[in-house]
Amino acid sequence: MKNSLPMLYGFRGASTAAMLAGVLAANAVLAQQLEEVMVTAQKRTESMQDVPIAIATVTGDSLETFNVVNLEQLRGSIPNVQINHFGNAPNTAVFSIRGIGVIEPDPYAGNTVSIVMDGVPQYFNQVALLDLFDIQRVEVLKGPQGTLFGANSTGGVINIATEQPTGEFGGKARLTLGNWNRIDSSIAADFPIIENVLAGKVTFMQHSRDGWIRNIVDGKDMGSRNVTAGRGYLKWTPTDDFDATLIAEVVRGRDGSPVIANGAVPTDRLYIPNLGYERPCSDQQSACEAPDKYRSANDSTPDMNDLDSYSGTLTMNWFNTAIGDVVSISNYKQYALENYTDQDASADWIMDVYRDTEGWQLSQELRTTFNPSDRLEMMIGGFFMQTNYEQFQSVRLQGVVPGLTQTYPQEQDNWSASVFMQNYLDLTDSLVLQFGLRYSVEETEMDASTYNYVSPDGIAQWFPDFNPQGAVEAEGDDTWENLGGKIGLDWAVNEDLMLYGYYARGFKSGGFVGRIGIPEDIGPFDPETVDTFEVGMKGDFLDGLLRANLALFYNDYKDMQLAQIYNVDRPDGIRIQGNSIVNAAGSTISGLELDLTAIPTDQLTLRASFAYLDAEYDDFEPIDPATQLRVDMSGQPLQNSPEWTASASARYDIPVASGLATAVLEYSYTDEKYLTNLFNRPRSLVQETHLVNASLQWAPDSDEWSVSVWARNLLDERYITSGFETTGFQGFVSYAPPREAGVSFNYRW
Repeated sequence: MKNSLPMLYGFRGASTAAMLAGVLAANAVLAQQLEEVMVTAQKRTESMQDVPIAIATVTGDSLETFNVVNLEQLRGSIPNVQINHFGNAPNTAVFSIRGIGVIEPDPYAGNTVSIVMDGVPQYFNQVALLDLFDIQRVEVLKGPQGTLFGANSTGGVINIATEQPTGEFGGKARLTLGNWNRIDSSIAADFPIIENVLAGKVTFMQHSRDGWIRNIVDGKDMGSRNVTAGRGYLKWTPTDDFDATLIAEVVRGRDGSPVIANGAVPTDRLYIPNLGYERPCSDQQSACEAPDKYRSANDSTPDMNDLDSYSGTLTMNWFNTAIGDVVSISNYKQYALENYTDQDASADWIMDVYRDTEGWQLSQELRTTFNPSDRLEMMIGGFFMQTNYEQFQSVRLQGVVPGLTQTYPQEQDNWSASVFMQNYLDLTDSLVLQFGLRYSVEETEMDASTYNYVSPDGIAQWFPDFNPQGAVEAEGDDTWENLGGKIGLDWAVNEDLMLYGYYARGFKSGGFVGRIGIPEDIGPFDPETVDTFEVGMKGDFLDGLLRANLALFYNDYKDMQLAQIYNVDRPDGIRIQGNSIVNAAGSTISGLELDLTAIPTDQLTLRASFAYLDAEYDDFEPIDPATQLRVDMSGQPLQNSPEWTASASARYDIPVASGLATAVLEYSYTDEKYLTNLFNRPRSLVQETHLVNASLQWAPDSDEWSVSVWARNLLDERYITSGFETTGFQGFVSYAPPREAGVSFNYRW
């Protein structure tokens, strides 16, 4: 019965599509044509309909409509794309595209979905949930993008482009007031410095709100947000053949501590009488359900989650040189993240965590595009990145052994270098052969340790200043090489219809584990690969009133890197917990995606997207830490891989009182999925979700200002977003936001 609802929707969707086609044909004379969407998915500006891969695009206007302030708030809006954060690390991104993603809070696990902002890959998943302000568009490129975007993009790429300087005086300002004491303000100002030569721009954003989870210990809110960010631009255009843009960005976050709720079976050990809260999980064999009132507990840690990030990017373009159009992108970024978490989420001091991470990345890309002949376009280039991070994690286990503290210091140095080429050969006037290669070398060094301290006074300390009573120390150094590529054909049947197909190999490099229980945990773990076959269609029909894009794909996913938690007995007979990443699994992933856009009249725009995903393990037998027995996971679904996802929206524009009123209604559906438990246990099942967003805006004919009212999760549905089960008593869950609503004011000059 589980699949009957999507199948019924599919039948109804086909009927609806036929009816819609009739309506569109009847109104062909009345309606305008669909807007052309420009993207840089192939590192050149072109129409999305001309790019032979599956792409979803979210414009800056769409982000503003529903007051999206960071990437995670796009959750559910793009089928076959899962955007979450790790349960006890709200800044840490958990991205999955078509069933391929990394679920681990520490940086050593790397990424399979690459976040790229203004041409710069964001290496660290801990700061990859970027704050979005003054954004031109967000492009989601599905499937391996290793040829153009490098290793560690086996799932895909989220490509973000900010609004660039215009060289003309102008700007915009926005103020938002909402529930949970939300106040957002932003401003972007363009100004010429030397006319037609030097342009400047500054943008600023401030976002704050209270948390929507109540602390049962002191009655205060938990999970508050307070982020301030700014960007400055200088664009120099001394000649028609050269320009350079310098971007400096600063982000300062002063949020409340990471919040989790304990879904464990209630006992006096975990919950002080009269200070408990409604548990989301009734027992270990049942799926968790979000309660009507969000409650948790923090009785032992400061309410602190501080982030400071600094970035500088220099992009230079040389046009019409002897070696083609040359692009150079140079970047340096550093960040510091410090927070505390009450890890047991109860009104008793059992376990809490302190984390302090500092990291930096330095990258350089240089490429050129030229035409050796009338029918061949070539892009060749090189890329280099160097990164470093240091993390100190301290865990106080007061409720396990009085006075016990475990610390986990780790430091990783990493560098990667690659050369790549991408070619487009016109076999005929309508048939293009696309082929590319990328050769990569990557080296990683890791120092990781675990120290046990028992305080003489029986009170655990975050920063012990006495000798450890047990230590595990390890280090590793290894290098990986890879040659990957892509080959495909795209056929322009006519000016409105393209068919395409391609094969690509994606590669994620190996690495080392930074949080270890025994020396052998450090690894190294080996690379993983994905072989992808995709065929698709992109077409505009009915004189540009209907757009339909279809993609079908098949992935052969080999040597999957999966994080495991297990128990091991030391020689002295003490059982400890180990952490590792193993290459023990392979899987097959297949599916389809259909995107529809229609404009039945000048006033109405309709959009709908549907996706099906079949992502299962072929061969995987991990050891269950509770029983120490192997579990056959063959045929089980991959984590973060819902079978069905869909979204739909309607926008209606109507003249009202010498102005224009715009109403937008958006719906998204995500099927049930497993998240953050390797064994797909019931408490890690995330229920199917139905989310509705709505917005109503009015602007005068001058379009100088506008006012809008909006709501996210309009029906105030309560959902679990992730469940994490460790050995022992704990079962942590994270909650999706309740209804958020407010009013926004915009002004342009």
